[in-house]
Amino acid sequence: MKVEALIFNVIGVFCLLMAAVYGLWAREPIGTTALVLSGGLTFLIGGFFWFISRRIDARPEDRKDADIADGAGELGFFSPGSYWPFGIALSAALMGLALAFYYPWMIILAGAALLITIGGLLFEYYVGQNAQG
Repeated sequence: MKVEALIFNVIGVFCLLMAAVYGLWAREPIGTTALVLSGGLTFLIGGFFWFISRRIDARPEDRKDADIADGAGELGFFSPGSYWPFGIALSAALMGLALAFYYPWMIILAGAALLITIGGLLFEYYVGQNAQG
């Protein structure tokens, strides 16, 4: 996690430096504000990774003396094929359209579709024919 924290913090410093340069050069507040907020958001993520890296043991990616074999083993369970992400994408697109045109009935419909598809993805391997165990 230390590598990720470093990457995000370097990007945050870059964004703030570019905000200062852009603000002095262009004298345009919108772009400067966007760069400052982008830097703040990257510092937020970098700070989170730095905070987490202090609380967990060093991973092989974080150690200089690590071997390739140290990273071997099971990394977790990844679904071999699921249609739920497609449903989530359609529901999110419907929600975007509903919010863009502000149709309250469509916002409610899209919200329900989002909740159903997210629940389907979360519980895909706990109920039904794909249940584990």
